[in-house]
Amino acid sequence: MNTLILLLFGIVWFIFAYYWYGNLIKNKVLKSNNDTQPPSHTKKDGIDYVPTKPQILFGHHFSSIAGAGPIVGPIIAYSFFGWVPALLWVLVGSVFLGAVHDYTALVVSIRNGGVSIVEIAERTVSKNARTIFGIFVWLTLVLVQAVFADLTAKTLVEQPEIALPTIGLIFLASIFGTLVYKKNVNIITPTIISLMVVGLLIAIGETTAIVLPYDTWLVVIILYSFVAAILPVWILLQPRDYLSMYILIFGLLLALVGIIVSHPNITGPAFISFDSKIGPLFPMLFITIACGAISGFHSLVSSGTSAKQVDKESDAKPVAFGGMLTEGLLALIVILIISSVLIWDPELTSGDKFSFQNLLKSSANLTFGNALGRIVEPLGIPLFLGTQFGILMLNAFILTTLDTSARLNRYIVQETLGSRFGGVFLNKYFATAISLVFAYLLCLGNGYKALWPIFGTSNQLIGTLALFVISAYLFGVKSKKLYTLIPGYIMLVVTISALIYQVFWVYLPTLNWILLIVSILLLIMSIIIAYEASKKVLKQ
Repeated sequence: MNTLILLLFGIVWFIFAYYWYGNLIKNKVLKSNNDTQPPSHTKKDGIDYVPTKPQILFGHHFSSIAGAGPIVGPIIAYSFFGWVPALLWVLVGSVFLGAVHDYTALVVSIRNGGVSIVEIAERTVSKNARTIFGIFVWLTLVLVQAVFADLTAKTLVEQPEIALPTIGLIFLASIFGTLVYKKNVNIITPTIISLMVVGLLIAIGETTAIVLPYDTWLVVIILYSFVAAILPVWILLQPRDYLSMYILIFGLLLALVGIIVSHPNITGPAFISFDSKIGPLFPMLFITIACGAISGFHSLVSSGTSAKQVDKESDAKPVAFGGMLTEGLLALIVILIISSVLIWDPELTSGDKFSFQNLLKSSANLTFGNALGRIVEPLGIPLFLGTQFGILMLNAFILTTLDTSARLNRYIVQETLGSRFGGVFLNKYFATAISLVFAYLLCLGNGYKALWPIFGTSNQLIGTLALFVISAYLFGVKSKKLYTLIPGYIMLVVTISALIYQVFWVYLPTLNWILLIVSILLLIMSIIIAYEASKKVLKQ
C-alpha cells in the first residue's frame, strides 16, 4: 500500500469530520454560543485565568494534549498488531470518541467556571464520585509523569546532542512570554526569532553534547516540572507550548511533504496477530493508542488549563475539536512513516541501523527521530538534522505533558483535599511536589515500557468517566446525550477488560506488586464511579 494514498484519505476524512461531526456536536449537543463571559474574564487573575488569543491557546492546548502519546502509542501498537488495526482505530476513534470527548469537556468546564472535570463530577453526579474521581485522576497523572520523565531522561542519555536545544527552548519561552505579555510586543517577530534560534541550537547541539547520567537527568526533569507548574502560565507554560506547537506543525509539514515527494510503499506487516506479548488485540490495542484516538488526559487539559484561558466559547471548537483531529493526523503520519521507511526486522538479523526493532530497543524517541530523518532526506535535509529535529520535536512535547500534568495535579489536590481539609493541601508547593515525588519513585523501579500499559488503561478510564460526567451534565440541561454516553459505555468495556487482563495475566503472575496494587485500586475506583454516574444518568 502506498503511503500517499492513505495520507490523502486521512486528510480529507479529518477535514470532513471537523465540519460535519464538529458542527453537529456544537449545534445539537452543546448548543454553543457567546452569550456569557467565560471564566478567563470573570475570574481573571493573571496567573491561571488569562484571556488568551485563540492561536496561542490552540498552541498551548495542542502541545499539552499531544505530548508523546500520538507518537509512542502508535509505534508500540504497530510493533505488536500491525499498521492496519492501528490506523483504523486512529481514524475512527479520533472523530467519534476523542474529539467529542475533548470538545464537550472544554465547553462544560467553561460553563462551570473553569473548574476541572473532577469538580464537575460532584455537581453533576455526587460527592463520592468527586472524591474517588479526584484520587483516580491524581494517581493517573502520577503515572503520566513517571512514563514521560523516564522516556525523556533515557532519550537525553541516548542522544545528548538534543539536550542543548531542549534546555534552550525553556529559556526562549520565558523571554517570549515576557515580550508578549509584559512588553506588548506583536507575537509575529518573537515567534520568528525564537524558531530561528531553535534551529541554530539544533545545529550547535550536534557538536555540543551535554552528557549526564540517567539519574541526574531524571532529577533535572522532575525539578523543571515543579518550577513550571507553580509559575504563572504566561511566563513558561503558555509560551513554551505555543513555540512547541510550531515545532510540531513544522515537523508535520516536513513529514507530509516527505511522503508526497517520496511516497514510499508500506513494507511493514498490515496485521500481525490477535495476540501479542502485551495481550490480545481487544482490549490492548485500544489502550495502547490513547492520544491520537481518545485520551482521558485531554479532558483534564480541557477542564484544567484551557477552560481558564478561552476568550469566548466559540473558540472552543477549533481549540478542542480541531486540536484532537490534528493529533489524529499526527498519529496517522507516524504510522505511515515507521511502517515504510524503517526496516521490519523482528529477528534482528539485518544489522541495519534503520531496523525498526533495533531502534525501539533504545526508545520510541529514537525510532520516531530516525523515521522522520529518513522521510525528509529526499527534500535535501541532512539525515542527522532531520533525526535530531524529530527527537527534539518529541522531547518538547513530552515536557509540555510533564509540566501540564504537574500543574493539573496541583489543581486537583487544592480543589479536592484543599477545599475539604485546608492547611498544607492548599499550599501550591506541597500540592505540586507530592505527585512529582511519587512519579520519581515509580521511575526508579519501572521503565516507560513497563508502565505504558497501566498508564494507557488508567488514561482511557479517565476519558470513560469524563464522558459519563459530561453525559450527566447534558441530562441536567436537557440536551442530547447519546453522543457522549455511547462512547462512554464502549470505553468502559474496553478499559475494565484491560484492567482485568493486566491484574490476572500480567502483574499477578510476575508478582509486580506495585503495579498490581495500582491496577486493583484503579479497577475498584472506576467501577464505583461508573456505577454512581450510571445511576444518576438512568435516574434522570
